[in-house]
Order: sequence, then C-alpha cells, then structure tokens
Amino acid sequence: MQDLDHKDIILKEIGEAEKEGDIMTHDIIKKLNKTFVTPIDREDLHALAVRIDDVVDRIWAAAERFSIFKLTEVRKDAADMAREVLTITEIIHKAIIKLKEKNYNYVQEYCIEINSLENRIDRIFKNALVQLFDEGTDPIRIIKWKEVYEHLEDASDKGEDVANILEAIILKYA
Repeated sequence: MQDLDHKDIILKEIGEAEKEGDIMTHDIIKKLNKTFVTPIDREDLHALAVRIDDVVDRIWAAAERFSIFKLTEVRKDAADMAREVLTITEIIHKAIIKLKEKNYNYVQEYCIEINSLENRIDRIFKNALVQLFDEGTDPIRIIKWKEVYEHLEDASDKGEDVANILEAIILKYA
C-alpha cells in the first residue's frame, strides 16, 4: 500500500506467496497423515497450519481487491491496517520459531502482542468506516474501500486465531 508504482509486481509476489502457502499447508496435512509421532498434537499442528494459511489468504484477498478495483490512491487507514497486519505476520513467524525451540514464555508474549495489534486494527477499521461513510459521496468508491478494509481486518482476526491456537498449545506443553 506504500508503493503504488510497483503495485502489479507486489501483487504478483503476494499471489505467489499465497499459492506457496497453500502448497505448504497441503504438504503439512499430508505429512501429518503419514507421521505416527508428532512433536505437537496432530490436531494442533493441523489447526495452526490452516489458520496461518487463512491469514495469507486474507492478505491476498485485500491486495487482489485493491488491484481489481483499480484503486489509485492509498487511504491512510488502509496503509495503517496493512502495516499492522504485516507486523502480525512477523510476530507469528517469531512465535513459531520460539514454539519450535520450546521457549513458551516468548510464545505467550507474542500471542499477547498479536491480540493487542488485532484490537488496534479493529479500532482503525471502525474509524475508517465512519470516515469513509461520512465523507463519501461516491457509493462505488465506498463499496470498494469497505471491501479492502474488511479483508485487512479479517486478516488480523485470522492472526488472532493463530495466537489462540498457540496459547492452547502452550497450555498443553508448558
């Protein structure tokens, strides 16, 4: 959302990451079905893989809508939401590394941080909608931006789902 000059290249990269994420998710599920002993309960690993894929899917959906709708400007609220979603994905990555290391205290801290970011995105989302409808005279433009906002907010919700799964795993193994 910050580099409109290269939005087509960035959209392609996000699309490729989404496809790669789908492949990885399917590979994880296949391996879970073939592996007798797993380091974490099979159901938890499955849920974690699927929810992480959901985050990527929602990011892709927001980026795709931005392109499909031929949006030519970036609203500050959308850029703020996108930046916070990026931060959530970075924290998820750190949490997974710490989970693998069995460093559960850090995982818990990351989960709290993800929840805080999701709450912040909720506030940005609500304020963005209020502003969008208050200033909007073009209903088509309102619909386009509302949909982009909704996908970004949904990506943060899915990130919070990942945090909830991580917390459940910690309860079992800490």
